[in-house]
Amino acid sequence: MATLTAIPVSPAPHLVTGTEWNATQVRDLLHLAADVKARPDRYRGALAGRYLALIFEKPSLRTRVTFEIGVASLGGASVFLDHTLSRLGERESIPDVAKSLSRWVHGIVARVFEQQALDGLAKNATVPVVNALSDLYHPCQALTDFFTLEERFGNLRGLRLAYVGDGNNVCHSLIGIAARTGAHIRVASPEGFEPNPQIVADAKRVAKETRGRIEILHSPEEAVSGVQAIYTDTWTSMGQEAESAAREEAFDGYQVNEDLINHAAPDAIFMHCLPAHRGSEVSAEVMDSPRSIVFEQAENRLHVQKAILLTLLN
Repeated sequence: MATLTAIPVSPAPHLVTGTEWNATQVRDLLHLAADVKARPDRYRGALAGRYLALIFEKPSLRTRVTFEIGVASLGGASVFLDHTLSRLGERESIPDVAKSLSRWVHGIVARVFEQQALDGLAKNATVPVVNALSDLYHPCQALTDFFTLEERFGNLRGLRLAYVGDGNNVCHSLIGIAARTGAHIRVASPEGFEPNPQIVADAKRVAKETRGRIEILHSPEEAVSGVQAIYTDTWTSMGQEAESAAREEAFDGYQVNEDLINHAAPDAIFMHCLPAHRGSEVSAEVMDSPRSIVFEQAENRLHVQKAILLTLLN
């Protein structure tokens, strides 16, 4: 069983955007995740007597399963609050939900449509709040992705990553964690679908301290030139279904396929947060190739989220 001295002091009361954590705190989190993965028995029972509320406005496979299994394997318990039929705040105000849950549980994990819902939970809760996905950020995913990259390449500083596609929540979080690890990330999006400029500007300020680099481009070929990893995500996120046809047209030419990957380094890998749509943002040939590490990413969600819980709940 882990002792408290083996677990870093909580870097922030919440993980709502991922930008709350500085470069050192991200480094500590990734180090803890590696230890959790290598020596799971050491942490068995580390969260005994701790309870976690899981609030989900959106359907989920990886996020729900890895959080439920993660907290159970650490000796804690979770309760699932299904908000897929009614949005958080509709039946009862978000402040009241946060204040009530704070009397019963030791942490809140929320997967929501709007970042404002998470902000409201964090403002009113007296227990840690974890962002399990919002319209602006997906920090659990990005932390997992850079943990997976470190496993593969051994060093994140100067690592070359290209993200091709929509400047969405995953993209925002990848930019933020890249800045904190000193990685070099290029983002290629069609005009009008670039990442949020304020999020990019904030990340660039952090990257100056870590010698990271962030480039926003429109050419997929330019973005992937010589990179070690290529990342993409769905072109149409949950809640954007009405835009599906327009987005398919706008992203024509942004599919990650063998022709595009040939511009990358010879040993370049392919990444996707899943679920993937073969034939849209990625070809089946790439998705199911030896280059693809998407299921390593999926596995590592468990280990990284366990590290997040250990960091925030102890």
